[in-house]
Amino acid sequence: MSRLEVHHIFPRARLYEASYARAEVNALANFCFLTKDTNLAISDRRPEDYFPTIEAAHPGALRSQWIPEDPALWRIENYRDFMEARKDLLADAANACLASLLHDETSLLDGARAARITDRVLLGGIASEDEASELEALNDWVVEQGFARGEMALDHVDPETGEQRAILDLVWPNGVQAELTEPVAVLLGESAELISMASAAGLRCFTSPGEFKSYVKRLSMSGAGMAAE
Repeated sequence: MSRLEVHHIFPRARLYEASYARAEVNALANFCFLTKDTNLAISDRRPEDYFPTIEAAHPGALRSQWIPEDPALWRIENYRDFMEARKDLLADAANACLASLLHDETSLLDGARAARITDRVLLGGIASEDEASELEALNDWVVEQGFARGEMALDHVDPETGEQRAILDLVWPNGVQAELTEPVAVLLGESAELISMASAAGLRCFTSPGEFKSYVKRLSMSGAGMAAE
């Protein structure tokens, strides 16, 4: 229960109810890291409901996660303003970290682009709570077969620029048997562009749970670490 998990600050279900786009719901600035038990306790509560409770119990907790302190930004209808404010906080923190690594010799950064959170429209992302539940059930099934748990909503970044390009639904970057099988991803309802991007990054892509389950079953039956073709 103390394992860190990626948490949507504004719950997916609430954002979809308010008609926000998938790329907005799954944007980097809507993520933070929480322990599993805290994540479960928050569930799908709105930030305006759970932020005050967290801050009262743990003063400074919101600031430590670079959460804007204006309560007006914690409301669903102000989500886009919250995102812009948090992008600035994250970028400031990243730049401060770089400066500290250089012992404040920031002149070494002259001419370099300051850290920023991209406004690029991201590809992919989990489209709904039903899709999230389907992926979570698939992940649990894989573990029941004796294989590794995959990573949900994994960021895909451009290796040259470091910019976030897409959010991949469910990924095993080191294979379902770590280092013994190929990297794989389950991408539900995604565009050909995203699937091509993931394939170019070295991931074998599956576009349905049934297709992926057949692959895992072949792995299990072969016992050789690679699926039979």
